[in-house]
Amino acid sequence: MSAGIELTSKNFAAEVEQSAVPVLVDFWAEWCNPCRMIGPFIDDLAKTYAGRIKVGKVNVDDENELASRFNIVSIPTLMVFKDGQPVVQKVGALPKQAIEAMFKNLI
Repeated sequence: MSAGIELTSKNFAAEVEQSAVPVLVDFWAEWCNPCRMIGPFIDDLAKTYAGRIKVGKVNVDDENELASRFNIVSIPTLMVFKDGQPVVQKVGALPKQAIEAMFKNLI
């Protein structure tokens, strides 16, 4: 089971845009091998930084409205939101340290 929150169009505003802490959002799909490669890194960071950041996952196959809203054309795409706005975005399978560097200076 994933440590991240499953994000949908129904809970995105409450979980991400109104969050008091930065949010790392992983846009992914079940069939995406690079997405599955970084999944354990994302889960580990969610546990390590619990209470200081929030981690959410958007399944682009189930939530194409959210994927379109943020112009997701390749996955995995990682976005960090602060104060409800996207501030950092990276595409592709990244090492754990690179994912951590996306948000570490925001907490």
